[in-house]
Amino acid sequence: MILDVNKLRFDADGLIPAIIQDVESNEVLMMAYMNEEALQKTLATGQTWFWSRSRQELWHKGATSGHYQDFVEISYDCDADCLLVKAAQTGAACHTGERSCFHNLVYTGNCQSAVSAKIIDDIYEVVLNRKKEMPEGSYTTYLFSKGLDKILKKVGEETAEVIIGAKNGNREEVVYEVGDLMYHLLVLLGEQGIKPGEVYGELAKRRK
Repeated sequence: MILDVNKLRFDADGLIPAIIQDVESNEVLMMAYMNEEALQKTLATGQTWFWSRSRQELWHKGATSGHYQDFVEISYDCDADCLLVKAAQTGAACHTGERSCFHNLVYTGNCQSAVSAKIIDDIYEVVLNRKKEMPEGSYTTYLFSKGLDKILKKVGEETAEVIIGAKNGNREEVVYEVGDLMYHLLVLLGEQGIKPGEVYGELAKRRK
């Protein structure tokens, strides 16, 4: 489908807000403004471009930091005055180094419900960082240094622990051990170079 920019409602300055969302985790990464030229360059290049209101110029996301956004799809809201851009984010979206610009938590409500599935992607990013930097004293570093066989051994052990916890009927134990298993599975994915998004895609096929 070709986006008809004439259907969009740009403001008096010729701008429209664009919300950038991670295509894999659905995490909201940032909000910036596009003018028609920025939107056209985004469509033409496959990477996000914006208009800087302070500098009064176009800017290419990632041109300085290397943290590019490869856009996957663009949609607009019911009033046609706001864009939603789903993109594959390289590195951090925020200039502070945070994954998302929306990292200043104000209110959580129910603490348990505040932790969402995006924690999987957050931990995976940490796993990849440990794999790259290999800092001393890190358990993840230890696993990567020992190699695939060690990681597979831990996955097997943690799977057994989940089974034991379930057989014991101990809810807290099951939650703890499943968390342990998921962590080691993320290490395995990192070792294999597989993104959680690939697993999400496979899970989506089973949603019936």
